[in-house]
Amino acid sequence: MTVKFFTTFILSLAFAFQLHAQEMNCQVSISTPGMSDTERQIMQTLRSDLREFINETSWTPFEFETRERIEASIQITIEDRTGGDEYKASIQVSSRRPVYNTSYDTPVFNHRDRDFEFRYREGDPLEYDPNSFMNNLTSVVAYYVYIILGFDFDTFAPMGGTPYFEQAQAIVNQAQNAREPGWKSFENQRNRYWLIENIMNNRYRQIREALYRYHRQGFDKMTDNMDLGRAEVLEALEMLQRAHRERPGTLLMQTVMAAKSDELVNLFSEAPAMEQTTAIDILSEIDPSNSSKYRRIADSN
Repeated sequence: MTVKFFTTFILSLAFAFQLHAQEMNCQVSISTPGMSDTERQIMQTLRSDLREFINETSWTPFEFETRERIEASIQITIEDRTGGDEYKASIQVSSRRPVYNTSYDTPVFNHRDRDFEFRYREGDPLEYDPNSFMNNLTSVVAYYVYIILGFDFDTFAPMGGTPYFEQAQAIVNQAQNAREPGWKSFENQRNRYWLIENIMNNRYRQIREALYRYHRQGFDKMTDNMDLGRAEVLEALEMLQRAHRERPGTLLMQTVMAAKSDELVNLFSEAPAMEQTTAIDILSEIDPSNSSKYRRIADSN
């Protein structure tokens, strides 16, 4: 093998690896308060298994370069070991995306699910079939991967995340006979069923359209013109306000604001006084539980 051929071969391998990098770069952590050292070791094995499952699975038909992978995190808190291999937990899922031509990552999704029960035996492979419900562990994780993908794609194109939200909805449909909670409409109003129902409900379309305007027309334009970008974000907030007035208190609105509240305080703290007043009024209306936080915007003057 000549040096030239060897170099070409290695570069080809590197290029192929780059082209076929998967979509997700997800950090997984598992908190195990009150568990024994042996149980903690089992959970560390699960952590490694989940990272491999999420980050090495192809979730879309697209080829992502390494630098394009979606940054996300999943934090699982084990609350109880209810049987030999059965666990009761909560799962916190978040994602973010880069703002064009900056080093800043904007939060896109942040949600806590308290209805996470699963079975796991160390050494067993994590099995997942997109066409059927095999187990609660991989179905919940796959559901949230598709939710992350859907929100991310929505920020780059109007309603661009629909194919991935449809995959999440399919998982919910497959899980209707599952014994574990979180999948059914009658269980509570903040579970996985209602999150995807809100997302796919055309009555709330304006919330998803606002996400595109917020990110692509707003934050991605701020390096060129901060004032114009911030004005677009304010327009996105007015879209959210209109959606809120049509149907107050939706889970989708709460989920969006859980990701965005701190960022919006920081953004409008640097705005002119008139924009600050408008932003405070809108934010306090659509996210009343954080109204005291939003009032801090005016303190920057």
